[in-house]
Amino acid sequence: MTTPTLLWLRQDFRLHDHSALIAAAHAGPVIPVYVLDDNAPGKWKMGGAQRWWLHHTLESFAKSLADKGSKLVLRRGDAVEALKALMEETGAEQVHAIRHYEPWWRKAEAALGDRLCLHDGNHLARVEDVKTGSGGQFKVYSSFWKALNQMMPPGDPEPAPGTIPAPSKWPKSETLAEWDLLPTKPDWSTGFGDWTPGEAQALKNAKAMAPIVEAYDVDRNMPSIEGTSRLSPHLHFGEISPRTVWHAVDGHGDATTFRKELAWRDFTDGVVLTMPDYGDTNGRPKFDKLPWRSGKEAETDLKAWQEGKTGYPIVDAGMRQLWVTGWMHNRVRMITASFLVKHLLIDWREGERWFWDCLVDADYGNNSVNWQWVSGTGVDSNMFGRIMAPLTQSEKFDAGDYIREWVPELAKVTGEAIHDPDESGCRPKAYPAKIVGHREGRERALEAGRHAR
Repeated sequence: MTTPTLLWLRQDFRLHDHSALIAAAHAGPVIPVYVLDDNAPGKWKMGGAQRWWLHHTLESFAKSLADKGSKLVLRRGDAVEALKALMEETGAEQVHAIRHYEPWWRKAEAALGDRLCLHDGNHLARVEDVKTGSGGQFKVYSSFWKALNQMMPPGDPEPAPGTIPAPSKWPKSETLAEWDLLPTKPDWSTGFGDWTPGEAQALKNAKAMAPIVEAYDVDRNMPSIEGTSRLSPHLHFGEISPRTVWHAVDGHGDATTFRKELAWRDFTDGVVLTMPDYGDTNGRPKFDKLPWRSGKEAETDLKAWQEGKTGYPIVDAGMRQLWVTGWMHNRVRMITASFLVKHLLIDWREGERWFWDCLVDADYGNNSVNWQWVSGTGVDSNMFGRIMAPLTQSEKFDAGDYIREWVPELAKVTGEAIHDPDESGCRPKAYPAKIVGHREGRERALEAGRHAR
């Protein structure tokens, strides 16, 4: 009898266009395995919002496997040790998996040695293949995009296998209920109801994006309208492949801006491939000298930012949307991040950690590169002296309705006053005054930047 093969799943919960699954199914009986490993990532273990999504996507994927005559085996602990134990239990000699670029997963992949067969599939092109003229990884996105685009379009997505060969005997599995991934006391996920984790919803979202992709260049910046794809958590958990998303918008007008955003994920993994500690270390060492604020006053300001009580409506709306829904509009992510780093002069790593715990789509590459881009400390980033003016941004991108939705204290403020009720004299008593003036925060940040230089 053919020995079974293990299919090691991490963030690749789909049947369609799953290269590792297809290869494993061709080899014979398949045992799909997910190991909840909180040890390997260390402080980068999944945050609360990601764990909520993980519970539901595992539940959904297990049902998809059952429809194909297969099962999902769950284990908890060190991933390498768990996989080795399963190989001993089942007689499996090989593990198939999709390649990952987080430093802890690369270390685990190396530890499995030649028993592991890695496949590409979570990127538009293999990250290592998109190289500079000198053979290195790109550190500037515009140059990266030019090189990647020359390799596009990606190949056509592969269909899901008709059946998945099952082993004669299944190993024991833990249960989702044993893992306590969902919040209970208190249940802070009551606002996550608009999300439906799983491959089916990911495919629906990609299909829905096609007719509106041409307007994406403008609409993606407007918080008050639904102009983004909302595919980010589905892509993060591998419920849909990037090349499936790429081809979903074929024939629907100019999709360049949308595809460039899709390719950003590939770029950020290239950055952390070269600099695996990018989530902790400034991409530009000179910023190690930057005098971030600390102490009780800074802690109070950080808490106000986290709770959406800064007195800047666009910032507060974004932070409250994040807490309630596990997601934040992309334009507002930049505004809130810039406010923390520049106006409050609080270390970008504090914001990065908060987003890591609160975002359903928190991704090591994306999260660290995005924060360093906004803060000006990264290899490809804004200049530190470029400071987003949140009040101007709010008006420019017509965020009034968005603010009224997420900051109920301001629901009755009309007209342009919604962007700066403090200045207009329309601020209700229930809404806080600004914790720092725009000019004061800007000058403090510029002085800190001069110190770093």
